[in-house]
Amino acid sequence: MDLILKDAFIDSAVVKKAFLDTYEKEIKKVAEVISDAFKSGNKLLIYGNGGSAADAQHLAAEFVNRFKIERPPLPAIALTTDSSVLTSIGNDYDFSDIFVKQIKALARKGDVAIAITTSGNSPNVIKAIEASQAIGVVSILFTGGSGGRVLGMGDYVFVVPSDNTPRIQEVHITLGHVICELVDYKLFKEFS
Repeated sequence: MDLILKDAFIDSAVVKKAFLDTYEKEIKKVAEVISDAFKSGNKLLIYGNGGSAADAQHLAAEFVNRFKIERPPLPAIALTTDSSVLTSIGNDYDFSDIFVKQIKALARKGDVAIAITTSGNSPNVIKAIEASQAIGVVSILFTGGSGGRVLGMGDYVFVVPSDNTPRIQEVHITLGHVICELVDYKLFKEFS
């Protein structure tokens, strides 16, 4: 048990450090892109499946409510939360359409979308990325491993250098938190 415990924490730290070393400049750029979208009256849409769906909800809440500082709410929507929309699309069409139909209904040119997929191969995420690009939505992709099928798609692609799903998810939520904090700083010039 001790080995499992220590290995998990050490592996998480090593993967996060490798990720930061690779993507530090891109993370800052993405924070600027999201900040600029908010300043222009645009919104942020976030989506993914399973644990990534939970991360989408979590991050949307950080933007809408607050992250670490008191500030006005920011327009972010998790496309993973409306059970009636999700189940009607899944039932009437196909599960692979649950995000693309919402992107087509809600997204406008200038908006930003964060797609989260640990494997990079989720058909419903891929369809939504393609629709986002066609509309003129800036697409930011969080993935892992080899990047999967989303590699080469989107405007910004963050690939966690691990094949271990828990480590990938840990980096994704840390990345989301860091982006929140950088956006807050960019818009409101405060660190807590």
